[in-house]
Amino acid sequence: MDNIRPIKTEADYDWAIAEITRYFDKEPVPGTPDADRFDVLAELIEAYEAKHYPIAETDPVDAITAHMEMANLSRHALVKLLGSASRASEILARKRALTMDMAFKLNREWHIPAEVLIVPYHLADQGNKKDKKAAARA
Repeated sequence: MDNIRPIKTEADYDWAIAEITRYFDKEPVPGTPDADRFDVLAELIEAYEAKHYPIAETDPVDAITAHMEMANLSRHALVKLLGSASRASEILARKRALTMDMAFKLNREWHIPAEVLIVPYHLADQGNKKDKKAAARA
């Protein structure tokens, strides 16, 4: 394989991107040296990007709001899907966690990937309920 090297710097990364881009116009035939070179370059680039440009995991609420924006869906569409205005509002405000039933409906009807919807996420700052009750009594 001609000229393959580890990607250690941004310059190496830029070089690898330029090298692999050549194969986009003319895809190499599987089993050929060019196909092997393409695969090695792709693996090197993927490893470098995973280390230096990690993609943060999307939480369920962000996924729902992004889907609503992309599909031009209103809050009313979420209310209709979940069956309650207060439930939809609490989900979007992170005051209530999604249930498995809600995740199932969002996956089935809106095609949001289930693995995105079942990721644990933090709810809105609820503070310590005991402290709030104590403050209310004072």
